[in-house]
Amino acid sequence: MSGADQRRVAGGARATALFAVGVAGGIVAGMMMWGGAMGISRRSLYSTSPLARFAALGALVGRRGVDVALVLRDYVRWETRPGLRRRGERMLRALERDLN
Repeated sequence: MSGADQRRVAGGARATALFAVGVAGGIVAGMMMWGGAMGISRRSLYSTSPLARFAALGALVGRRGVDVALVLRDYVRWETRPGLRRRGERMLRALERDLN
């Protein structure tokens, strides 16, 4: 293999390594931003924005516990939009079923 061929192979390996580092960095940054957004959306359960409330319900989907059930029960009583209320009711029923 000539010197030019060796440099081409080494350059390709370096480009592949840089690409892999970039992808991994992007995934980590995305996860950090998503985690921050989820923290914000949990606080948005009683927001004036229906979209924020929808996101807040989504943030509660994976959480379990009596405290979450109590929050959902209060939310369902408070929510005025039928679609969001139904989603909260379904989540509450599933959570109560899991807790029993």
